[in-house]
Amino acid sequence: MGKKAYPVYKIVAADSRSPRDGRFIEAVGHYNPNQEPAKVTLKDERVSYWLNSGAQPTDTVRSILSNEGFLLKLHLKRKGADDAKINDEFGKFLADRSRKIETAKAKKIRRKENKAKKEAEAKAEKSA
Repeated sequence: MGKKAYPVYKIVAADSRSPRDGRFIEAVGHYNPNQEPAKVTLKDERVSYWLNSGAQPTDTVRSILSNEGFLLKLHLKRKGADDAKINDEFGKFLADRSRKIETAKAKKIRRKENKAKKEAEAKAEKSA
């Protein structure tokens, strides 16, 4: 989905015998990597239904579900945890995730600054 140089992806439940971009059973979410941070919308009930029915997510979808904390919730439900514990663990996960995102942003900025410094030094040495 999307347009040229601006992809948007559907997360779907599909039969394994269907072609990759072909027929699917149900759309269970969207993934938009163009926004900062990437926007993921999921139909939680339907995703959990399909996963409990034996659906196997692809590596990319598994990564998306893990980053959103959905697999953590599913794991805790399967272990028999009560709703209070699930919400507590999910809250910790979200706090940790936001900290990781901020750390990654700061690291990216530092890398750009260091690269600019090295280029400026190389240019100064070359002209001297």
